[in-house]
Amino acid sequence: MLILLLASIAVTAGAEEAEYRLGAGDRVKITVFGHDDLSGEFEIDSAGRLSLPLIKLVQAAGLTEEELEEAITRKLKPDYLVNPKVSVDILTYRPFYIIGEVKNPGSYPYTSGMTVVNAVALGGGYTYRAKKNGITVIRANDPERKKIKADHNTRIYPGDIIEVPERWF
Repeated sequence: MLILLLASIAVTAGAEEAEYRLGAGDRVKITVFGHDDLSGEFEIDSAGRLSLPLIKLVQAAGLTEEELEEAITRKLKPDYLVNPKVSVDILTYRPFYIIGEVKNPGSYPYTSGMTVVNAVALGGGYTYRAKKNGITVIRANDPERKKIKADHNTRIYPGDIIEVPERWF
């Protein structure tokens, strides 16, 4: 029973990672095999687009790596290349943000597997006024921007906002 539960958790965690959606500030490496002039490193702009050689602007925000590969292939295929092979790799993720009662609030680079406790450590740790059991997270992919209750083990994703409230004695 325990083995099945652990396997289920591992599959769920893997699914979350596989379903990462690109957003403004992500940096990607695009490889068009056999065409170095069309390949390179690109950053998704504030409008969620990539500016690529030959095909100009491609909407990237909200897409997975695989969906972006397909979108670029579709734009190249009819007019420019017969059978393009495109690969997309994420080089750097957009930052996450931590505000409130940490010593150094601000934006920090995201690393895979990040949790609230990792984020607080990057922010210099809690201030003496921090309410450690009142932490909330606003998910970057939540259009309603609602605050969800979090603890030290809550996963953080690129673009998330972590808020550490002030404790009132």
